[in-house]
Order: sequence, then structure tokens, then C-alpha cells
Amino acid sequence: MKAVVLAAGKGTRLRPLTEEKPKAMVEIDGKPLVAHCFDRLAELDAEEFVVVVGYLKERIIEHFGDEYRGIPITYAHQREQLGLAHALLSVEEHVDDEFMLMLGDNVFDANLDDAVSRQQEDRADAAFLVEEVPFEDASRYGVCDTNKYGEITEVIEKPDDPPSNLVMTGFYTFSPAIFPACRLVQPSNRGEYEISEAIDLLIRSGRTIDAIRLEGWRIDVGYPEDRDEAERRLREAAEADDVAASSEDEEAVAEESD
Repeated sequence: MKAVVLAAGKGTRLRPLTEEKPKAMVEIDGKPLVAHCFDRLAELDAEEFVVVVGYLKERIIEHFGDEYRGIPITYAHQREQLGLAHALLSVEEHVDDEFMLMLGDNVFDANLDDAVSRQQEDRADAAFLVEEVPFEDASRYGVCDTNKYGEITEVIEKPDDPPSNLVMTGFYTFSPAIFPACRLVQPSNRGEYEISEAIDLLIRSGRTIDAIRLEGWRIDVGYPEDRDEAERRLREAAEADDVAASSEDEEAVAEESD
């Protein structure tokens, strides 16, 4: 399965970290934000990265070149940042089967594989990793309504009065049916082509979209303090892995001595 990564943004809210680099190249725990996305997608056996670039795109292209960890990279240029549906259309010529989509400003330590597995069951046209947030924060996100089967019945982008506190994270799986839906999207009040509207078009056409509850954590890196929090959590996770590995080594030595 190919993996599409959206990495065209300027990251104005991350200034001064983005004064001279695109958002995707802000470093977290010693490497660019988008490299953390690549690492997670590589763990999901991505066969190719299709990366949407825009602002200061040469910084990303020069840094990564045409492959990462042996996985080829194809770049698509979004000349104007006009929303996620607009960005997604820039990769249509490179994607002809089911694919993963990750927003390049998210850091995950979560059950992404559950969404991929659900997509591969061929019972759904898309699967989204979703999480519950405090109701007072829900208006910052794309908010989901679901039925009793865990299927998404509606998505509303940044609503003033959220109908639920279940929101989309930055990880999705789609069939190519999303591309015709994106072409039908009209600009929102923000002047952007919203992926939430494309998703609603899929739902209204009878497509099935499953909501997969997030297990673990993710950070949407929008502000400098989000970057600091992501770095803290990654270091804590690495330390926990080191402790677990050390315990396993001690147990192995003890078994040998017995």
C-alpha cells in the first residue's frame, strides 16, 4: 500500500521554528517532523511515499532525495495551499489503489495498523483513526458522528457547536473513490477545499467509512509547545523501550545460568 504524506504547509503558528524552513522540517528529537511520519509508515510496510510539498519544497527534496529507509519517494507539488482535498488531488496521478494518508505535522505512537487492517478487509471504502477530545477543544478539528456499528455518518469541519467530541486524527486509509469526491468539493467559508466535505460526499453516495478508536497517543504539532510535548513523549517512549529491552536481556541471562 502506498503512503501519501501531506507536507506542503508553512507552519506560521510554529514561528520562529519555521522562519527558514517548512513545517515538515522542524526537528523533533533530532530529526525532521516528516521523518517521524515516514518511520511510522515504514512500520506499516509502505511500498512508496508520495509526498505533497509546497512551501520551501526544495528543503525537503534536498534532505530526503528519492528514498527513505529503502522506500522510494515521489514528490507532488501543491502550488497553493488551498486545503487538504486540494492537496490530495495533486497525488491522484500517482495513486491507483488503496492508500494510507498521513498529515505531515502529526507524531504518532498509536494503533495505525488497525486502520490499515480494516481497509484491507474490503468491507469499508475508508477507515480513520479517531479520538475523543474535551468538548471545548472539538471545534478545532474535523468532528465525526458515528452509528452503533462504528461507521462514520457525518464529518463537520471545525464546527462552532460540535455534535460530538470524537474527532479525526491525522491518519486515514482510502480507496481511490476519494479523488472524484475531492473534485466535487467547493471552497469553504475559509476559502479552502476541505477533506471533510469530500468525506461527506463519499458517505452520501453510500460508501462505508469506519472509525477506529485511537489507542496510544498522537500530537498535532501546530505550536512550539506541541513540538516540545512531542519530543518529551518520544523520549519517554524510547526510555521505556530501553528498560524493557534491558529486562528481557536480564531474563535471558538468568535462564542461561539456570
